Amino acid sequence: MEKTVLMTIEYDGTGFAGWQRQPDVRTVQGVIEHLLSELLDHEILIDGVSRTDAGVHARDQKAVFKADLRIPVEKLAKVMNARLAGRPESRADNDDVRIVSACEIPESFSVRHDVKGKTYRYSIRNAGDMPVFDRNYRYLVRQELDIARMREACKYIRGTHDFACFQASGGEPGKTTIRTVFDITITANKINTAAPGETPADDSLTDTDPGKDTGRDIYIDITGDGFLYNMVRIITGTLVEVGLGKKEPEDVRAIIESGDRTLAGHTAPPQGLCLMKVYYDEKEIPGRS
Repeated sequence: MEKTVLMTIEYDGTGFAGWQRQPDVRTVQGVIEHLLSELLDHEILIDGVSRTDAGVHARDQKAVFKADLRIPVEKLAKVMNARLAGRPESRADNDDVRIVSACEIPESFSVRHDVKGKTYRYSIRNAGDMPVFDRNYRYLVRQELDIARMREACKYIRGTHDFACFQASGGEPGKTTIRTVFDITITANKINTAAPGETPADDSLTDTDPGKDTGRDIYIDITGDGFLYNMVRIITGTLVEVGLGKKEPEDVRAIIESGDRTLAGHTAPPQGLCLMKVYYDEKEIPGRS
């Protein structure tokens, strides 16, 4: 009997040309569809909740497929991960993607249309330099960022607005650009310089810390009911320009009201972005009133 299966997927987007299947390139959707098709001996297509770009990561991507399973649903994640990681004696070509869980859901469930909200995190290394090991997970900004100014700008982003100014070309034509941002927060930690085995010092930074501390990891967490194409990356680029003094915090309100993409900031690079959480229950959404 055919079942509808919901998968939770995490992946390091560095080695992928994005989520969506494309001919002759490696994508997350393509890898998982190929694996399921092999396991079940017929073509399987999956539908994902977020079409992340090349280099973008995910901790809580959701995807659905329908199939007549010969494998118990509760064992599916374990079987798929064993195939993805490869045998111990072989090279693990797909060990940058993992099925966190799989469960059966009602046939009527829509992985995209039933979503109530999503949280993305954008990570910035604000320092003079950055180890090569971090280059795929952070955006290096060498000039000092004024976090207090960036936080001030966030108040103009919260709420329901027409966010056309934060949409890159390539979005779905004809779709509304009105979205609700339930919450947007900026936190910062001093870079941990402890040697292996040492206990790091308390590295948290609070709202009372000076805005221009150097050597920090800065995290922008944004939760909304939906996001336009490159919206989080453009918001990040705009906040960075506010933090650098190139824009004033109150400029963000005028930029949103204008609907003009050319007035907003640059598009931050993809590697700093991660899909952190997808919400199907409104009560779980942070910042929702």
